[in-house]
Amino acid sequence: MITTLIEREAEPILISDLTWREFKAVEQLIERPGLRLSFLDGVLEIHKNSGKKYQIIKERIASLLEIYLEFLDLDFTPTGSVTLENEFEKVKKEGDESYELGANRKHPDLVIEVVVSSGGINKLEAYKRLQIPEVWFWMNDKLLFYSLGNDGYEAVSKSQLLPNLDVDLLMGCINIENHAQALREFRGGIVVSGGEVKTILEKLKR
Repeated sequence: MITTLIEREAEPILISDLTWREFKAVEQLIERPGLRLSFLDGVLEIHKNSGKKYQIIKERIASLLEIYLEFLDLDFTPTGSVTLENEFEKVKKEGDESYELGANRKHPDLVIEVVVSSGGINKLEAYKRLQIPEVWFWMNDKLLFYSLGNDGYEAVSKSQLLPNLDVDLLMGCINIENHAQALREFRGGIVVSGGEVKTILEKLKR
């Protein structure tokens, strides 16, 4: 097993009291490779992209999830760290990975973040305003699942979009040191029910 606890980074830089127009102007000046910018209610958050361990975990989660979605034979589209923003809601955010679960989606149905720093803007509030149905956080060597309801996000014990996904199997394979072995073990442990795709599509129509 690999020790996957990612060293905590310095807290992000925060710049307050910006209008949306000021934020977009600042964004043009400082946005560059290695920096990620987020915005919520007048607060600009700037933090650096992380190192090797962060990249390994991010790519591992994406690889395992895509194996599962392929097994489901679901029409999905990986949208990576696509920028999500809404001027009216005063928000800009991008996750580490994101997915559209179905065809012709207006925005991702699922966003995943590997959390490596404390502080900063309220991530769940940002994703709530962007109407992302489900958010996963990898934090302190475990996955945390949040499902969007009428009153905001609720912490749940497993994915609501992928209800038959074996969380223990997924987390166990994330923590395996060898990437190829992790993929093999995950493939070997997947159990897919015949009605699961229908259930997912029904949830996405709501």
